[in-house]
Amino acid sequence: MRISVAAIGRLKHGPETELCERYRKRAAQTGRSLGLRDVEIIEIRESRAEDAGKRVIEESIALANVIPQGAAVVLLDPRGDNLDSTAIANQISQWRGGAKPAAVFIIGGPDGLAASLSDKADLKLAFGAATWPHQLVRVMLMEQIYRATTILSGHPYHRA
Repeated sequence: MRISVAAIGRLKHGPETELCERYRKRAAQTGRSLGLRDVEIIEIRESRAEDAGKRVIEESIALANVIPQGAAVVLLDPRGDNLDSTAIANQISQWRGGAKPAAVFIIGGPDGLAASLSDKADLKLAFGAATWPHQLVRVMLMEQIYRATTILSGHPYHRA
C-alpha cells in the first residue's frame, strides 16, 4: 500500500518543509516493514480563477485526478472526526489489510472542496475545532502518519 498526501499549494523552503520531509522519510522507512511501498507528498497549484466556486471545482478536479482507483480517501476537514493516533493507525491497518492500493490524505485549498470530492471520502479527519494554517496541517498530518507507522510496528516513539 502507498500513502499519499495531496495538498493544494506548495510549501516554501523553510522549517515547515524540512520538518514535513523529515516525517515523510521516517514514515517511509518505518512503513517498509509494514508493507507500505511509499509515503509521498503531491503538491497541486492553487487555482488562479477569480471566482471562488471555479477555484473549488478546478482544485477538486486536480485532487481527484491523483487518487488511484480503489484507494482510501481521507479529507482533512474541520468538521471531520477527531481521531487519536491509535485510531488513525488502526484505520491505516484496516485499509492495508483490506488490500487497498493506497490511502490518499487530501488537504484542500482555502476555499474548500467540491461536494463531489467530499462524497468520495472514506474518512473526514479533523485536528480539532481550531483553524490551522495549511503548512502546519501538513506537518501535523505527516507526523501522525509517521506516528501511525510506529504504532503499527511496535516502535517506542508512540507513548499513549
